[in-house]
Amino acid sequence: MTVLEMRGVTAGYGSAAAVRDLDLTVAAGEVVALLGPNGAGKTTTLKTAIGLIRPRAGEVRALGRVVDRRVDRTTRHGVVLVPDTRAIFSGLSVRDNLRLAARRGGPRWDSALERLPRLAPLVDRRVGLLSGGEQQMLALAKALLCRPKVLLVDELSLGLAPVAVKELLPVVRGLADDLGVGVLLVEQHVDLALGVSDRGVVLHHGRTALEASAAELLADRDAVHRAYFGADERND
Repeated sequence: MTVLEMRGVTAGYGSAAAVRDLDLTVAAGEVVALLGPNGAGKTTTLKTAIGLIRPRAGEVRALGRVVDRRVDRTTRHGVVLVPDTRAIFSGLSVRDNLRLAARRGGPRWDSALERLPRLAPLVDRRVGLLSGGEQQMLALAKALLCRPKVLLVDELSLGLAPVAVKELLPVVRGLADDLGVGVLLVEQHVDLALGVSDRGVVLHHGRTALEASAAELLADRDAVHRAYFGADERND
């Protein structure tokens, strides 16, 4: 079942379009890696998918609904964004961050620790004292409390050592495999991202330059490199 669908989407900021005529889908239980150089339109794609940016053309549908600017309502329906800023409160403890994220009638705050057990002994520690990897774990834990059906993850590895990324990415894969969450994952570590993904989409100047299964992209890194730098881009 398709849980996220973007058809002919053009979106951006001011007069500039960062994404152009984009078609993209994510199915339940699927991880799609969204790849590309800085400025390719990856973050814009995620923000448009959740409604932070309104498309100038095309349509975004998530969980059978047209996505509008009511981000709070979209999140309640199960489309959850983990931004590259992590959206955590550094002056509060891990416990307090999770309590603030827990919703009435939803999972208990400590249920998120089941998938991220390394946070359990840190619940009383101030978030500003955590390592970058631990802070990213907390960001994922907060997202889990929203019971996501579509998870949009922006630059999970930002500022992290590769060893921390290797620990976090399997958690994302587990959400797809165990809970059927559809994941759209923006990531700069290409091999690591494709290693936990089903498909990969490479953006260049806001357009899809290459799309294939993760296995195919891992087997043909030259094609990925060309797509990154526009060697296969069509002349308009």
